[in-house]
Amino acid sequence: MLRLVFSVFAVALASTIPLHAAGAVDKLVTVTGEASVAIAPDMAVVRVGVGSQGKNAREASDANAKAMTAVIAAIKNSGVAERDIQTSQLSLQPQYDSSKAGTARLTGFQATNQVTLRIRAISDLATVVDHAIAAGANEMSGIEFVVSQQSSLLDRARADAIADAHRKAEIYAKAAGVKLGHAVAITDEGASPPPRPMQALRAGAVPVAPGEQMLRAIVTVSYELTP
Repeated sequence: MLRLVFSVFAVALASTIPLHAAGAVDKLVTVTGEASVAIAPDMAVVRVGVGSQGKNAREASDANAKAMTAVIAAIKNSGVAERDIQTSQLSLQPQYDSSKAGTARLTGFQATNQVTLRIRAISDLATVVDHAIAAGANEMSGIEFVVSQQSSLLDRARADAIADAHRKAEIYAKAAGVKLGHAVAITDEGASPPPRPMQALRAGAVPVAPGEQMLRAIVTVSYELTP
């Protein structure tokens, strides 16, 4: 009976031992590693369209449909594939004259149709926009430059960020008179910032300069330290 009681007591005592005393790592160094990759965008996204006026809704809609058909045909003739043309705005709004006191007077309707274009070669951007304008496009809401191979480039930056974290940890370990062990935790703190919002692009404001985008990876790594 005494042996049984002692065994139960030993099991209970073992369950209360602190985790670090049971072999867990409690001597760590935690560092942040960063790496960047500069890359020139290779695609562009631009939104173009047509705004048409009419005395009534039917007149505005018909005029807009006719003009937009010509614009889309010109865009396709510029080399943009149909899968890269997507309607992004379609509206029909009444127009009122509110310049005089009293009840606003209906003066007509405005129809708007915009498409978002994905241009897979930035060198074609000027040609596509010029053709759209020549065909009757009178609205442009902006432009955005895109890096198509962003994932693979960020993978390279992530590997470099880990190497940067290891370099820093080695410095700290050496300064503290200990050795650097294995990585025990890695946290991805984020990657490239979101795409830049579309900026205003005036008709005839081409050619444009895409410049470079900076893709950045940041990681936090914890390493064990050994004597």
